Amino acid sequence: MRYPASEKLEIIRLVEGARLPAKRVLAKLGVSRPTFYRWYDLYRRFGEAGLMDRRSGPARVWNRIPDDVRGAVLDMALDRPELSPRELAFTFVDEKAQFVSESSVYRLLKAQGLIASPAYIVMKAADEFKDRTTAPNQLWQTDFTYLKVIGWGWFYLSTILDDYSRFIIAWKLCTTMKATDVTATIKLALTASGLDGGGKRPRLLSDNGSSYVAGDLAAWLHDAGMTHTRGAPNHPMTQGKIERWHQTMKNRVLLENYFLPGDLERQIGAFVDHYNHRRYHESIGNLIPADVYLGRGAAILERREAIKRKSIEHRRLLHQQTTA
Repeated sequence: MRYPASEKLEIIRLVEGARLPAKRVLAKLGVSRPTFYRWYDLYRRFGEAGLMDRRSGPARVWNRIPDDVRGAVLDMALDRPELSPRELAFTFVDEKAQFVSESSVYRLLKAQGLIASPAYIVMKAADEFKDRTTAPNQLWQTDFTYLKVIGWGWFYLSTILDDYSRFIIAWKLCTTMKATDVTATIKLALTASGLDGGGKRPRLLSDNGSSYVAGDLAAWLHDAGMTHTRGAPNHPMTQGKIERWHQTMKNRVLLENYFLPGDLERQIGAFVDHYNHRRYHESIGNLIPADVYLGRGAAILERREAIKRKSIEHRRLLHQQTTA
């Protein structure tokens, strides 16, 4: 039971003025002797002010983000409103060499009214392919998706995505969805990856669309030294990574209408560059696909961990200096 300072003082005076032993008085009042003598010690040392309740926790959390860092996070959030709290946290760590957690960034932005609900429903990540990749260029996922140009009709985007890094290796905007469109995209990917001159070729994963089951594609892949895996019918989750890429791309690219194929192609190219080289991907450790594809991921994760340790130690020292 908590007693206000006035009742504590009254109990002290009752015990001081009583003819009975303190033990019996305190028993009648229902106050334990250790509690009473703690009050009495505080009263003798600090007077009535010593009887005021004090918070059991520390006055200042030792790991509180410094005000200058909080201000820098808010400045970056205002300069780059397209970044989510997760993306903002890792962008800040990589660019400013100061550790802030995703949850801290979220709370900071929410307190400032800078958190907005997404304008679209996020699709849950699909089930993983049963044979997980362990390095780039082991497995490429490919698929088509539809995009409309007003006055021109539908165009079909063919994409090659590296399964391990989520890096978009190649893409091609097509007017048809034929096997020749698939082979043209794969040729672009082989050139971009440096595998056109030889070396072990990746497996290709696709769905069971007509262009992917065509005999012409099978013959071309055989000659190119590539094996082909197709997902089970009625089970699109097998291609979950490239399906997720389609949704992410369309959520940005289709914010505008397009009246010329060239305009759509330029916008796709700009987003692919952003996706590959600037967008943090949660499923690969909040790294950028290009960093994972080019083998820089491990070094970046080590640097982030060092920044985290240094930032936390700095905050701990500041707390000790403040409370000393």
